[in-house]
Amino acid sequence: MGIHDGSVAIVTGASRGIGLGIATRLVAEGARVVVTARKPDALAAAVSSLGGEEYAVACAGNAADPAHQDEAIALARSRFGGLDVLVNNTGINPVYGPILDVEVEIVRKVLDTNVVAAFAWVQKAVAAGLGAGERGGAVVNVASIAGLRASGPLGWYGISKAALVHLTTELGFQLAPAVRVNAVAPGVVKTRFAEALYAADEASTAAAYPMARLGMPDDVAGAVSFLLSRDAGWITGQTIVVDGGVTLGAAL
Repeated sequence: MGIHDGSVAIVTGASRGIGLGIATRLVAEGARVVVTARKPDALAAAVSSLGGEEYAVACAGNAADPAHQDEAIALARSRFGGLDVLVNNTGINPVYGPILDVEVEIVRKVLDTNVVAAFAWVQKAVAAGLGAGERGGAVVNVASIAGLRASGPLGWYGISKAALVHLTTELGFQLAPAVRVNAVAPGVVKTRFAEALYAADEASTAAAYPMARLGMPDDVAGAVSFLLSRDAGWITGQTIVVDGGVTLGAAL
């Protein structure tokens, strides 16, 4: 018996990296999953790796597009009979450098994708019945340790993730007891998305981590699976830091 037997999930940004790791963990623990991302070919490969359409189906589109959100939620209901859990994993970071050097339109795009879209997914999922059943509903937002402290050249990404952390707090407060809403804040995880942060010298980057290594997608997936499960049934509005201890270091 898996801890997610009978659950239906949507995981956004799930064609690779952390999102695919989360989807893989949920399927292994008994869930059926709708995976979303922009590229149909990458999603098709993801569905194949998840065991095929008996276990997962793909919905390609822009996570910030309302029509795509509607389509994915309708697909969860039509293919698997409902929607029990939602993972907002999609995030973008198109800029690197001082925040004053970033054009306002790019700032709006980052906030729209990383914060506003996450809110819209929750809003639509609740309207479609998330949390209406006996087991209740659960949401996990994938934030970042960049949202917990100054992040320098990742400034706007960090600001968006700080907003996502507080959105989690507000939704956890306002949607209880029917829907629990929590977040995870990972450190650097070995994915294509984060590759620029470690590829030049992984050993040096990992040396800052008390656990002596960078994260892997399954490190985050385990925490997400827990927060979505009944084992976390009295936890809401919280952000769990999953960072190998890197934020424990004292500033010099």
